[in-house]
Amino acid sequence: MGATLDLAGWLACLEARNRESIVLGLERVRAVAERLGLAAGCPVISVGGTNGKGSVCAYLEAMLRAAGLKAGCYTSPHLLRYNERVRIDGQPATDAGLCEAFTAVEAARGGIPLTYFEQGTLAAFWLFRRQPLDALVLEVGLGGRLDAVNLWDADCAVIASVDLDHQTFLGHTREAIGYEKAGIFRAGKPAICGDPSPPASLMRHARALGVPLLCRDREIRIETRAEGWSLRVGDEVYPALPRPAMAGEHQLGNAACAMAALQCLRARLPVPRRALRDGLVAARQPGRLQILAHQPLRILDVAHNPHAARALAAGLATLAGTGTGRRIAVLAMLADKDARGVIAALLPWAQRWHVAGLDGPRGLSGASLAALLAEMGADHQCHAHVAAAWRAACREAGPADTICAFGSFYTAAELLTEIQVLPDSHG
Repeated sequence: MGATLDLAGWLACLEARNRESIVLGLERVRAVAERLGLAAGCPVISVGGTNGKGSVCAYLEAMLRAAGLKAGCYTSPHLLRYNERVRIDGQPATDAGLCEAFTAVEAARGGIPLTYFEQGTLAAFWLFRRQPLDALVLEVGLGGRLDAVNLWDADCAVIASVDLDHQTFLGHTREAIGYEKAGIFRAGKPAICGDPSPPASLMRHARALGVPLLCRDREIRIETRAEGWSLRVGDEVYPALPRPAMAGEHQLGNAACAMAALQCLRARLPVPRRALRDGLVAARQPGRLQILAHQPLRILDVAHNPHAARALAAGLATLAGTGTGRRIAVLAMLADKDARGVIAALLPWAQRWHVAGLDGPRGLSGASLAALLAEMGADHQCHAHVAAAWRAACREAGPADTICAFGSFYTAAELLTEIQVLPDSHG
């Protein structure tokens, strides 16, 4: 089946066939990977965590490329095109390459059921195995221990942060979630934890496996100055570093995780200091405190849980400054996220809210968001869709105001599509 399908056809087929979008466990995906012979063949850096994973991957990819090393990078979800998930030497996979990979996975799976994410993960590795790569940078999907990406052993594992999200699958405490995240550790292999207060469960698991674990504010220390920052990893000092191109103080922690991981692997992946510095200013990740335009200042962020919303609030306080302009939020979310917690994190910042629903079975209605805002005493207006909410915010904003749209990858994708198709809507 599917030999003549184009990429859109393949994705539609996989979506239709996989009614359960999340099915944890490695047995099925391992069986198909073995049939395809999908061993890694080069050093693997696996990046997990509640928030910050995509940014850490972006820094790793940029630093490796600046060193002249060819990296394969797998991330999810995408914003505008599925091809964004699979990059080889900085370039998204082609439609033809992805179709060929999906066809190969389909032929190998036989009667073994695979989810959309599992089939996509195997397809990415099928493409990676056909390239002479120096390193693989893999963003772990949901959790860690039972995620399809965890099929491949990490030579260095990174956990960017641990907080509450996907509780239905991972547990309702940081301890439970920390244990799941720590499932990407491998015995005797180095690991990085960017969370300044790691759960005890994560620390215990690292000790049980004999993992050399480098932790934020312990072996990894950041010092900030007005003109730049410095990093210490163990006995190694990286002074006078340039600020990352990606905005927000939390990006220093994400960049530090990437640099610490590369230090751990420098015997196999030699990345000179110049390349580390170049990677800091070259790394980009759409939807992370992304400035879309000025006057008014227009910002986009994929923050979709309270932990990410708190980081967004801190970033907005810096980006928007202490001017007298109004602060306007555009929000749309999924129903399985903590909308109340996200709103609470931004409530002190936003003076006006424009909300909308998201389509699809997981979408939260605009009316539900409006009801929460009314209960919390916020000035708000409800709209039929994200584009309408964005347009209303832009019409209402003056040159000195700030607009921030956030709440979901789907929100960011709808807004980016709106701007691409109707550029006047944000001007």
